[in-house]
Amino acid sequence: MKHTAITMLTLAALGMPGAGASQNVAARVNSVREGDVRLTFPLRPGVCGNGRNVWTSGSSTYNRNDARSSRDVEYDIDCDSGPGRLVVVRRDGETTDLRFYVGGRWRASSTATDLGMVGARSAVDFLIGLAESHDGKAGRDAIFPVTLVDSVTVWPMLMRIARNDSRPRNVREGATFWLGQLAEEPATRGLTELVGDAALDREVRESAIFALSNRRDREGIPALINVVRTSRDPELRKKALFWLANSRDPRALDLIEELLTKR
Repeated sequence: MKHTAITMLTLAALGMPGAGASQNVAARVNSVREGDVRLTFPLRPGVCGNGRNVWTSGSSTYNRNDARSSRDVEYDIDCDSGPGRLVVVRRDGETTDLRFYVGGRWRASSTATDLGMVGARSAVDFLIGLAESHDGKAGRDAIFPVTLVDSVTVWPMLMRIARNDSRPRNVREGATFWLGQLAEEPATRGLTELVGDAALDREVRESAIFALSNRRDREGIPALINVVRTSRDPELRKKALFWLANSRDPRALDLIEELLTKR
């Protein structure tokens, strides 16, 4: 018993979740019947935000043009690195909404319940749990923060959601879209931007990729897959991968899984 107590204290001191820590996050959130629950978690390097936008490695990947952009968090700089900050909205004992931020600091609140910093794995398990069980807006909105959490390989979990026919379409589409974003780096690794004559016909090829994405009965899927596999132009690969991810075609998911497995 003494050894177990020491072990748990050591885990707590290191900021590591012990057994059941992931379930404890959900239990603590669910114990709040009415109001906002705040939690903070570590994000991977290269992520920053300002309340309205989130950037990864210098590219804007998420935009929220709504009145809530600074409702919970305030910022002193234009692009503040992590941690991730999540507000879970509870109404009548149910989770009805999520608000996610990168960096900044919490605005003072006399009513919000603050769970403090939780481990990366605990945060992922809580968010994936919402995406796999919640059919409303919160289930869909749980997916994006998962892709930014530090030190946890999340794509197999997102692939499970994307392939699950029992999940709502908007949740599956969200999982597939972000899988496509995660696959961009392995899909374009080692390639450089084309310049000069080689890039002159890019606009024409981009138009062709768009046309393929709109073919009936997903007839363009094999051609889009071929672009991702063979094109030396990283931008064309990204375009083709984007439309493949939006197709939710099983062949597209197979390609994305292949890319992510080899990353």
